[in-house]
Amino acid sequence: MKGNTIILDHLDGAEAAALMVDGKLHDLIIDSDAPRPGTVYRAIADKPVKGQGGMFLKTPDGSAYLRQIKGLAPGQEILVQVSGYAEPGKAIPVTQKLLFKSRYAIVTPDAPGLNISRSIREDDLRDTLLEIAHEAMEGREMGLILRSSCVGAEADDIADDILAMADLAETVLGDDGHGAEVLSEGDGPHILAWRDWTDPADVVTDAGGFETHSVLDAIDAARGAWVDLGGGASMYVEETRALVAVDVNTGNDASLAGGLKANLSAARALPTALRVRGLGGQIVMDLAPMPKKDRRTFESALRAALRGDTIETALVGWTPLGHMELQRKRARAPLPPEAA
Repeated sequence: MKGNTIILDHLDGAEAAALMVDGKLHDLIIDSDAPRPGTVYRAIADKPVKGQGGMFLKTPDGSAYLRQIKGLAPGQEILVQVSGYAEPGKAIPVTQKLLFKSRYAIVTPDAPGLNISRSIREDDLRDTLLEIAHEAMEGREMGLILRSSCVGAEADDIADDILAMADLAETVLGDDGHGAEVLSEGDGPHILAWRDWTDPADVVTDAGGFETHSVLDAIDAARGAWVDLGGGASMYVEETRALVAVDVNTGNDASLAGGLKANLSAARALPTALRVRGLGGQIVMDLAPMPKKDRRTFESALRAALRGDTIETALVGWTPLGHMELQRKRARAPLPPEAA
């Protein structure tokens, strides 16, 4: 099957969306019982964390943790947004920087100004988008980012998106209630698929779409650690309590050239392997043997692969043992185990 296909279905009763590219699972979003990223709370400051500059907060969904906050006293109310999924047994990660994001527009209350995605380079289109933005945001002091998905979109659809997000932001920011409360729910998998998977695609909404389009088989494969890299090479992606370990193997080719080839293949495959498994946090790559002079080549390949990924990932660097460390945002719920 060639091209992109978006399948909207359910997995074990939970709403889910899958993106298949040329017949292979490229991305997967599954709902969970955890608070959705993007959820906005009116939270209550609880306990400061001495030495770290953070604060635990009370929310309707349990304890949350806000990093690097000053001047917040216990008992004070604050608006925060869920920024990702919590590690097991830890508080919900939240941020003060609220974003109201849709398919074409992101409203940024704390960052004024009208901005257009740098990937949109056509001057006439940029001028047209600025006109739409100025008209839709007239009289509002909030900022706006128009996304790359505006290319080819209808002007009315873009304007409607801007207005919807700006109205939601004003409603949330104008809140005058008291106590811990959910002010805006984060988007579920089906809305996220519409919002973030903007390349042309066939869309399947029929019940049982995961089965008829081989998504269930791909999910079963992703529940295992093994990832085929081609040519006999492979990698294992395994989550531990502390980190995600990635082990790269060359197969029968034990040469240094074979090691570099396997490592470059691992770099290209890693973002998808992490996405479909819903893995984030600390990532440690145990690479196949290769000369130190080739490390820069590997880094370039890994950075290129991550530029095409939608989830924020930072290359931390090399350890004394020659492992590559990364830090990845927990933007996906972990892939649930197979139902009994």
